[in-house]
Amino acid sequence: MRMIDTFLKPMHPEGWKFVPVFAAVTLVLFWIWDPLGWLGLGLTVWCYYFFRDPRRAVPENAGLLVSPADGVVSLIERAVPPAELGLGPQALVRVSVFMSVFNCHVNRAPIAGQVTAVAYRPGKFFNASLDKASEENERNALAIEMADGRKIAVVQIAGLVARRIMCWKKPGDAVRTGERFGLIRFGSRLDVYLPEGVAPQVALGQTMVAGETVIALIGQDAPARAARIE
Repeated sequence: MRMIDTFLKPMHPEGWKFVPVFAAVTLVLFWIWDPLGWLGLGLTVWCYYFFRDPRRAVPENAGLLVSPADGVVSLIERAVPPAELGLGPQALVRVSVFMSVFNCHVNRAPIAGQVTAVAYRPGKFFNASLDKASEENERNALAIEMADGRKIAVVQIAGLVARRIMCWKKPGDAVRTGERFGLIRFGSRLDVYLPEGVAPQVALGQTMVAGETVIALIGQDAPARAARIE
């Protein structure tokens, strides 16, 4: 890899709606007062990095469920999936990945399968790291049916700053593990509901990489991961 590739990442097309605006405002700020211009330049660089869309080395081994988002595991608990997906009233293990405004916000499919449901629900904009955000915040939920007939749910949740959830998949679409399926603008969270009997292989506070970090092993008898923070 060239040194420049470490710093310059591909930008998602959605970023072209914002980066030129930030850059134009920066030029005006430089004309008004140099210190304001440097502040604008910093914000322009941040905007570019927010919409970065780096390539990922997606594992292709069967049964690997990967993280749908960059960020940090903020919650691991049992919860009922969103009712609008029709997955039933049984509580399942939910792994929540919190994305700060400095994380890449392109969302990726956790596992291969067919999208059986996509359901958007308006709501509030609490801090996405809070437990109540799963129930009360604006969200977009997908159900993905795997080859063995079991389903997982992945939910995009708007956060305190986020005001736009984007999803490019619809019911009936096939997805591959790690495939891009959506994006949330400016700070948010992704929840993944595991099938019954599947234990998470991640720990609270763990840093996640979308499309690469393995959350769970589907179809394999593996206990929940034990970990410590050092």
